[in-house]
Amino acid sequence: MPSISLHVKVTVAPENREIFLAEFKKVYDLVVLEPECTFFELYENKDEPGAFKWVENWNATREWLMSVQIPKDYYKPYFAATEPLFIKPRDFEVWDRLEEKDSWMYVAKE
Repeated sequence: MPSISLHVKVTVAPENREIFLAEFKKVYDLVVLEPECTFFELYENKDEPGAFKWVENWNATREWLMSVQIPKDYYKPYFAATEPLFIKPRDFEVWDRLEEKDSWMYVAKE
């Protein structure tokens, strides 16, 4: 089964941190309900206030992500609310999981 990882970085003005997080949470809560989504975690860079990066892992192809997932209607209010907050262009990359995934994956049991 194909598996991809989407890595996205955005930067908002530090004073807009809470506004961004409130809007992000709305779409996050919907994305994690998608059966193809296997992982979603948000990070912030304390050395660069307002910089956020998140990682989404999907049991899907790049084509599926771009043609099926990203166009979903629930992203539209998120994009409308957050894109005006960006002070740098959004950066994203899509990575393919190695076929030998069991040899290159570790998750600690908490």
